[in-house]
Amino acid sequence: MYDFAVIGGGIVGLSTAWTLLRRYPGAGVVVLEKEETFARHQTGHNSGVIHSGVYYKPGSLKARLSKEGGTRLVELCEERGVAYEICGKVIVATEPEEIPRLRNIYERGKQNGLAVEKIGPEELKELEPHAAGLAALKVPSTGIVDFVGVAKAFAKMISDEGGELRVGTEVTGIAETGDGVELRTSGESLRARVLINCAGLYSDRVATLAGVETRARIVPFRGEYYDLAPGSRHLVKNLIYPVPDPNFPFLGVHFTRKVEGGVEAGPNAVLGLAREGYKKTDFRARDLAEVLSYPAFWRLAGRNWRMGVGEVFRSLSKKAFVRGLRRLVPEVGEDDLVPVEAGVRAQALREDGTLVDDFLIVEGERSVHVLNAPSPAATACIPIGEAIVDRVPRHTLPGTSRSGR
Repeated sequence: MYDFAVIGGGIVGLSTAWTLLRRYPGAGVVVLEKEETFARHQTGHNSGVIHSGVYYKPGSLKARLSKEGGTRLVELCEERGVAYEICGKVIVATEPEEIPRLRNIYERGKQNGLAVEKIGPEELKELEPHAAGLAALKVPSTGIVDFVGVAKAFAKMISDEGGELRVGTEVTGIAETGDGVELRTSGESLRARVLINCAGLYSDRVATLAGVETRARIVPFRGEYYDLAPGSRHLVKNLIYPVPDPNFPFLGVHFTRKVEGGVEAGPNAVLGLAREGYKKTDFRARDLAEVLSYPAFWRLAGRNWRMGVGEVFRSLSKKAFVRGLRRLVPEVGEDDLVPVEAGVRAQALREDGTLVDDFLIVEGERSVHVLNAPSPAATACIPIGEAIVDRVPRHTLPGTSRSGR
C-alpha cells in the first residue's frame, strides 16, 4: 500500500510527487509513467518559455501561479544547475485595431503585479532591430528554460527523497477498495491511499476510469513550429509575440529564442487527429471519434470556424505561415524556416462548447484529477504541485503506513 500514486511523469506530475514527499516526509510515493522516459509529451515539446503571467485574468490561478512559479522555477534552476535565462520579451501591435487590446494587456500586467512597460517603434527597434510594429509592450520578467532539464531535476529529487519512479507502466484500470485505490497496469496491480491524476493528454480518460465525472473532455490541438535557419537567427534577439485575438483561444505565431540555442517560430493551432499526433499524418480512430462525437466540439467549431480555417491553411501552406510571421519580422522568408517536430496541447473543452481557460482540478473520493493544465503550467509547476496536494481529501491523508517504498 503506497500512500500516494501519481499518474503521469510530465513536469506537473513530478512536481506534485516532489511536493508530497516534502509535505509528508517518509510517505510512500510512486510515480507511474506509461512511456519509457519522463517528459515525453507536453513537457518535452514545450517552447521553453518562463511566462510572466501578463496575459492572464487578474485573480485567476494562471495569473497568480505563473508569477510565483516563475520566481521559484528560477530558484530551482539555480540550485540544480538547469539552464535558464531571463531575457524579456516584446508584445507587438502591428495594426491600429490591436492598440486597444495592447492597452488591456498592459493593464492586466499591472494588476498582476508585473513591471510592464509601454514602448514605441523606436524603442522596439532598440530591443528587436528587425521587428516592426506601431506600439509594443516590454515584459522584462519573461525568460527561457530547459523544461526537460527541470523534469529530470524533479525526478532526481524524488528518488533522493525515497520516492519510487516507474516508467513503462500504463494504468489500465482503477477501482476504489475501501481504504484505498487499486490501480491495474499492464504488468501488475498496486494499491494506494490516494490517486493523483496528472496524465495530461489522457487525464479525462484516467478520471473516467476512476469513476469521476469531469464534464469536460480533452481535445488535442497540434501546434506546428519552424526553426530559423542558422543564417537567419540574427533576425530575433529574444522573444517577439503578437497581440492575441481575444476571440481565439491561442496566442498566434511568434518567435522564441531557445535556451540551448536557435530561434523557434510558431505555433499555429490545428485539431490533432490523435492525442499523440505530432505529425500531420498521425491518426488514431478512437481519438478522432471521441472529438467528432462530442457535441461541444461542434459548438466550438461553429463559433471559431473562420479562425480555424485560417489555421488549417497555415498548416498546409508554408507561404501562409510565413505571412503570419512577417507581420512581426518583415524580413523573414520561406527559405529562412526549417520544419521541426510539433507539440500537442491537451485542451479541456466543457460540455457547453467553451474551452477551459484556467487550470482545472477536480476531486474524487480518494483522488485528485488535473484536467486542464496547459501553458503556463510548466512555468507554474511548483505552485501547481502544491495546489494539487492542497486538494487531497483530508480523510485520505497518510497515517502510519509507510509500505510500498
